[in-house]
Amino acid sequence: MPLAALAALLTLFGCGLQPLYTSGNQVSMGAALGQVEVPAIPGQAGWLMRNALSDRLGSEGQSGASRYTLNVRLDDQLEGLGLLGDDTISRERRTLRARYSLVDNVTGDVLVDATAGSDAGIDVVSSEYATIAAEQTALENLTRQIADQIVTSVALTLRKQQ
Repeated sequence: MPLAALAALLTLFGCGLQPLYTSGNQVSMGAALGQVEVPAIPGQAGWLMRNALSDRLGSEGQSGASRYTLNVRLDDQLEGLGLLGDDTISRERRTLRARYSLVDNVTGDVLVDATAGSDAGIDVVSSEYATIAAEQTALENLTRQIADQIVTSVALTLRKQQ
């Protein structure tokens, strides 16, 4: 069994995969991500997204000039899908899309210009409060998912820059 584990380990090292958050000779990824500033994003979804991004980037509470700026524009859509016999909506779909760009403040270069998005299904129930709570929960979950997508893209880009 130890021979099989050694063979698997050697195969893993030979595949070319490298950890993203290594510190070695390079600036650590955490320090690089901490240099990314996220300006205010309008609306409730924007507030949630900015907080999620700041948490993941580790840039919240830092003072001084940041090396990078992450600009984000959101498109939040809520649409009814299922109709019952009495023409009431039984299911909704919440779609959140983010168009984002990472700008190097020193050179002015746009390092990333991309989109990220996700959607969630929501059951519409007889309680209006429960439906509103489900819509809010869906928005919170979607912002976290998209923030993860954006931070992964930014981290990969910054790794290439190093």
